[in-house]
This record gives sequence, C-alpha cells and structure tokens, in this order.
Amino acid sequence: MAKRQPPGLKRSVGVTMLTLYGLGNILGAGIYVLVGKVAGVAGSATVLAFVMAAVGVAFTVFSYAELAARYPLSAGEALYVQRAFGFRHLSTAVGLLVLFSGICSSAAIAQGFAGYFQLFVAMDRTLLITLLLLTLGMVAVWGIGESLTVVALFTLLEAAGLLLVVTLGGRYLWLADEALAATALLHETPAVDAAGVVMGAFLAFYAFVGFEDMVNIAEEVKQPQRNLPLAALTALAVATVLYGLVSWVAVHVVSPAELAASEAPLALVYQRSTGASPLPIAAISLCAVVNGALIQIIMGSRILYGMSRQGWLPPLLGQVYPRTATPALSVALVTATTLGFALALDLRGLAELTSFLVLGVFVMVNAALICVKGRGEPADGVRQYPVWVAWCGLLVSALFIIARLLI
Repeated sequence: MAKRQPPGLKRSVGVTMLTLYGLGNILGAGIYVLVGKVAGVAGSATVLAFVMAAVGVAFTVFSYAELAARYPLSAGEALYVQRAFGFRHLSTAVGLLVLFSGICSSAAIAQGFAGYFQLFVAMDRTLLITLLLLTLGMVAVWGIGESLTVVALFTLLEAAGLLLVVTLGGRYLWLADEALAATALLHETPAVDAAGVVMGAFLAFYAFVGFEDMVNIAEEVKQPQRNLPLAALTALAVATVLYGLVSWVAVHVVSPAELAASEAPLALVYQRSTGASPLPIAAISLCAVVNGALIQIIMGSRILYGMSRQGWLPPLLGQVYPRTATPALSVALVTATTLGFALALDLRGLAELTSFLVLGVFVMVNAALICVKGRGEPADGVRQYPVWVAWCGLLVSALFIIARLLI
C-alpha cells in the first residue's frame, strides 16, 4: 500500500491578497524604519539611492516571476536551484539563506516597532520586542486566510500613511515663503560622494526586500502561473513610486542628519510638516512594521515547511496543524529564532546582514533561471523573459555585494 501523503496547504489566496501581501512586506520593512539610515549616508541623494536599488531589484523580479510560474511550490528559491543544478546540499543552503534573511529582516522590523511604540508609552525595548514577536507568531499559526486579511488591512493603512506624509510634506514646502523654502532645501550637510550614494543604495536595497517572499506561499495561491508574476511586478512598481515620493519629501522637510538620528523618522517628518503631534503617523508606522514582521514570519515558516516536504529537513517541520492548516512547529521555530536575532543585533547591522543574504540568494536565483533556459525546458502557459534579463539581475546583485565590500 502506498504511503499516505500528510495533509498539505490550501490554495485560498487570490491575486489581490497576494499583491497586498508582497506590497505590505516591502513597505513595512523599508521606508518606515530605514529611510533615516539611508539619508544618513546618502544625504540629499537619498532619492537616487532608492531609485538605484529599485532598478537593481527590477531585473531579479522578472526572474522570480518566471520561475514562480514554472515551479509554483513552497521553498521557492531552494526549489529553483534544485531544479536548475540538482545539488541537494546547494539547494538546502540557499533555502537556509532565504530563511535567515527573513529572520534578520523581521528582527530589524521588530526593533523599528520598539522605536515607534516608545512615542506612546515608555517601555523596556526587550519586553516590547518579545511581546510583539510572540503575538505575531500566534497570528501566523491562526491560519493563512486570517493572517493575510490582517496583512491586507495593514498594507492599505501603511500605504495611506505614506501618502499622508507626501501630501503634508509637499504642502509644507509649497506654502513656505522663499526664505523658509531655501532653508528647507539647502541643509548644511556635507557633499555626498559616489560612495555615499552606493552605500545608501545598498541599505535602500533592504527596503525592497519582500517581493521574493511571495513565492514561498505559492502552494496557497490560486492560479499561480498567472497571479504570482502579476502580483510581484505590481507590488514592486507601487513601492518604487511611493519610496521615491516619500524619500524626496523627507530629506527636504528634515535634514538628513536629523533623519539618521531619529528612531521614528517619518513621525519626525510629519511633526515638522504640520507642527502637530507625531502620534497619528507613529500609529500608522506601528501597523506598518507589525505587518512586515508578520509577513516575514509567515514566509520563514513556509520555507521550513517546503524544504521538509522536499525531504531536505526533518519531517516534523513539514507537518500541518489540521485545525488551522498551518505549519505550526515551523512558525514557532522561526518566531523564536527571530526573537534571538532581534535582541542580539542593532537595526543597521540587521539591515546590512539581510541585504548581503538576499543579494547572495538573488545571484543564485538568476543563475538558476539562466541554467533552466539554457536547457530549453518547456514552460507551457508561462510568460518567459529574455535571458539577458536574468544575466542583468545576476550581475547587478553581484556588483552590489562587491561595491559594499570595497566601501
């Protein structure tokens, strides 16, 4: 008698929810938490740093879009490398790199949460981070449909918060008299050289991390060949526009040095623009960072689940809790590890580590697509992109790593 396959995940996620999932992860991690750190090294060229990061990421998004449509299963990146090269140990290593990048990202976001929360209540950072991550772990166990409903609501709220910052900051600059405008636009900051812009782009790259997490819930997506590529490209396009607008307004309303020193940079921009309490934008920022952390925990647990189902990790990690149809043990392991990282490292260190890990994965994913295309594997019903796109994604990702190591 054939061995019975344990219960799997349900295909219950449509294109709208999937897009909001990816967009919420991108927005929650980057602009609310990291814009000040990017401004600290890129100065008035902060917008250029974000644009450079977006262009660099775009090539890899197309590679992910095609591979996700070809192989719509959990453990996405690890699976792509396995299908391309056939080396189990390499595939496992890539999967673990993705997992730890998600853990580092979630830990960084949790630290951002503590910075914004302390605008409301003075509490110990360690206690705040611990309570946040334990709560999010329980939400992730609750169920994918329920989790994504929370994600979708928070994503809409955080996008509205960014538009509010852009609107109020733009109005502040527009209505200021000539002398005030000159002061706002010509802060006394050192000239930023090319190295500062590249360093800023490297940090800003972290702000675009998130689209790739969408492929790790592929087994829960309806019509994955169509919906995964569409959602990934839409999420990146919307995030790029919002990042450009927000970063331009931020460095013109508040000096880059002040932004870099702030634990809640967009709350500072809001306060300077309106002269009012920063609590409204701080509340929205809390929702944004909570959203980003929740998505990363979901993503990390699906990587463990997918790798277990492939036979690369212990079977326990691939078990699905019947009542919620979620990999509860994998969620618990990811949550506990994230807590350890959040308490051990600082925000900038976590962001840089995340960027290194993700860029390394991007190199391997683009190489995998080049290999698959080189073999001429059939891909019925899948939109294919020219192979030069994957080569550009590989080279840009590698250059980001090399440039950061040399600076």
